[in-house]
Amino acid sequence: MSETLPSGEARLQAMAAPEGEIASATRTLVVGPYLTRAAAAQAAGAAERQAPRSNAARLDEAVGLAAAIDLDVVQAMPLTLPRIRPSTFLGKGRVEELAGLIKADAIGLVVMDCALSPVQQRNLEKAWGAKVIDRTGLILEIFGRRASTREGRLQVEHAHLAYQKSRLVRSWTHLERQRGGFGFLGGPGETQIEADRRMIQERMTRIERDLGSVTRTRGLHRQSRARVPYPIVALVGYTNAGKSTLFNVLTKAEVMAQDMLFATLDPTARATKLPHGETVILSDTVGFISELPTPLIAAFRATLEDVIEADILLHVRDVSHGDTEAQAEDVGQVLDELGIETNADRIIEVWNKTDLLDEGERTRLLNLSAKGGEAGRNDRDSAAPVLVSALTGEGLSALVSRIEARIARSRSTFAVILPPEDGAQLHWLYENAEVLDRRMEEGGTLHLAIRIAPEKEPRFLNRFGAARRLSRIG
Repeated sequence: MSETLPSGEARLQAMAAPEGEIASATRTLVVGPYLTRAAAAQAAGAAERQAPRSNAARLDEAVGLAAAIDLDVVQAMPLTLPRIRPSTFLGKGRVEELAGLIKADAIGLVVMDCALSPVQQRNLEKAWGAKVIDRTGLILEIFGRRASTREGRLQVEHAHLAYQKSRLVRSWTHLERQRGGFGFLGGPGETQIEADRRMIQERMTRIERDLGSVTRTRGLHRQSRARVPYPIVALVGYTNAGKSTLFNVLTKAEVMAQDMLFATLDPTARATKLPHGETVILSDTVGFISELPTPLIAAFRATLEDVIEADILLHVRDVSHGDTEAQAEDVGQVLDELGIETNADRIIEVWNKTDLLDEGERTRLLNLSAKGGEAGRNDRDSAAPVLVSALTGEGLSALVSRIEARIARSRSTFAVILPPEDGAQLHWLYENAEVLDRRMEEGGTLHLAIRIAPEKEPRFLNRFGAARRLSRIG
């Protein structure tokens, strides 16, 4: 009896969501197969990173990723490896040991916190009789479930297809069959695997065209903002650092903010007014993570365009996390890939979650902040980190003041005198400039100190020719 093959469209849908059959509450084993430090350094062909992440922290993060899609993590097991085996990643003894554990605990899914080749993944599934997913597949699954905008969904589908293209042998058992020359799927003698690969490539090309259209639309939005123009303040940081909570507090928005990895995937921008009247665009972005899958780096580059264009970057760090230094380095590496220098003058470090610190650690970080941050960082006061708690509101006024001070660097200040009856000019100043000080004489004459953006300065001087310059740009 001949096996009925799934339709081309059905196969393509399955390929676009390679791990879609993973169900919530699946009994899961998380395995952290980590090379020894010496082996990892040798494999990388470089010295160890300055702030190495502990294996325990890496495993905790992998468990957090699994929890983000509601898997039932029965056990998490770190393994130290002297080297990687080409066929199964792990040594034969480890594979057999885990096979017994998987059978005894009725494990349905094994998450390997590493990047597996298609052959390694297939061999492990065969040895363990359970589904196996690597770090890349797990992150793709999270992104697939969380993306809500059209752009986000297109980017996730593109990344899924790129990942699945190299794993067709794992997904389908019929791929070596020859198919005839009927229909649009292939010519004479084309194997099913060739047809499926071509289908994937065609779909990826269509997605790339759609994404090009979305990117052009985002470009138009940026151009319209540039014509306003408002400064852009973008929040960046490791996943679960508290960016969305901080964003909500500063903008009074309601972006999803949970104690969960990758709670935010789609970029969100809101206009908000600072205390002195300046309007800024605050942009919340996807969280960074170590070993971000290569397909996603390319796929989500468009969502980080606001970061590239931003006037100010708020690098939000969870200083209560044991690996905060390693996380900061991971963020720095991504920023470097985007062409943003990590010591750039526009970056403000925001040390978040101070409410979770004990008194001793809080005092230590306050002292570091007063000295301009950790050893080796710029020691100017303007470069010092700002300690905040987005949850309790601690330090937020200092952060807003720092943002205003950074914006002020590119603006001149003027003294303006207005007669009491000139309400129209006063209104113009409040709409187009920052009113830093306002004093009224006995007769009602107003004395104002204002700060204005360079692009608005010509119009200001045309209206207020008698204004006296107090300070120049920079």
